[in-house]
Amino acid sequence: MSFSNLFMKSGLNVVVRDAQAAVLMTATRQGHTIRGKPPGVARTLEQRIREENVEDPEVVARINIGFPQLKESRSAQLKKRLEHLKSQRSDKQLEQLARSNKLIIDLDKVQGTYVKTTGQHDLRLLADHYGIFEHLFGSAYFVPRVPLNISYQLDGDSLAPVYNGNVIKPAEAAKPPQISFDGLVDPITGQAAGQDTYWTLVASNPDAHYTNGTAECLHWFIANIPNGKVSEGQVLAEYLPPFPPRGVGYQRMVFVLYKQQARLDLGSYQLAAADYGNLEKRTFSTLDFYGQHQEQLTPAGLAFYQTNWDESLTQLYHDVLKSKEPVYEYDFPKPYLADQKFFPLKQPFNLYMDKHRDQKQVNKEYLERKLAKTHPFEGPKKPLRYPNAHPIRDVPSWLRTEIRKERLGTGRVQDY
Repeated sequence: MSFSNLFMKSGLNVVVRDAQAAVLMTATRQGHTIRGKPPGVARTLEQRIREENVEDPEVVARINIGFPQLKESRSAQLKKRLEHLKSQRSDKQLEQLARSNKLIIDLDKVQGTYVKTTGQHDLRLLADHYGIFEHLFGSAYFVPRVPLNISYQLDGDSLAPVYNGNVIKPAEAAKPPQISFDGLVDPITGQAAGQDTYWTLVASNPDAHYTNGTAECLHWFIANIPNGKVSEGQVLAEYLPPFPPRGVGYQRMVFVLYKQQARLDLGSYQLAAADYGNLEKRTFSTLDFYGQHQEQLTPAGLAFYQTNWDESLTQLYHDVLKSKEPVYEYDFPKPYLADQKFFPLKQPFNLYMDKHRDQKQVNKEYLERKLAKTHPFEGPKKPLRYPNAHPIRDVPSWLRTEIRKERLGTGRVQDY
């Protein structure tokens, strides 16, 4: 065997030994042998579930039911950008204000630019995050092309605007909100429409139906709104304030704006005045409504907020809904306690014994201990300035720990 062949063979053996050592190192972690295949080779739980539940991409694909967006060519965008930069650089006063830190930015213009550029795309992502499209339109979605301005009038001149998922209390939303949008603009081109336009506004709550979890509660329905004038629209269902029960957490109030092809006859959704507080009559499904009128309606605007219970709903349930106010509570199960042992190992025996005692008796003892150190006129005894500087002698370890916790105000002592 030549010298070169011997060198190549010895080098190959070194590579093989290094590979074997690497395999052994990956098969152990902190001195413990890994059962099964090492990480990176074995499939994760997510991969296994995905293989078990194979979905057809054509079936689960989401459908855009909104208006498309016509973008300008890159050359036109670049031309506008260069013209803007040229005008900014030629403005000497603007440069002087910027250098002296006196330049004031118009936030209204910034907000308007944001709404026209990426604001509505961000709103679509937020609506996906809150499950708005999933619970209202199923697998469909849309990008809101028409900005909705919704605000509730509070006491005085203050307003409670509807942002993307902010919290508005039922007391603040007791009266119909003020709604405005530009109804004279074409959602596709962004230019002024050459004829009269008609719109439909629906406000519903996908979390408020008591008997049907898949249905919604209809809170407001206005159809045939001419040229964005909400006050001149056909009110099919009067505004009903939100009524989230106590104990259920937050609910979502969703406003969806549709653009009509022409005037529509939606008299079948007319709610009688006598059924104003009838929740069964207000059963609504956005998906069914859009499915029946998808040839004449196209979703164009979206706004939503969250709300939860407050004290004003008691009167609403009694006077408007004519029902008892529901209260939902969660009954926590009692903690499981194993059979009591005579010698509990590795557990503080005082805490272990308190687990098997009556909790009321334990609370009584801690309260009596606190009252014993509280003067009826001077109040509680002042705590030590340096608690850990005072030695604790001639007591067992468990009592030393209790005294230290009591001095520092930690542990169970702070609950009393």
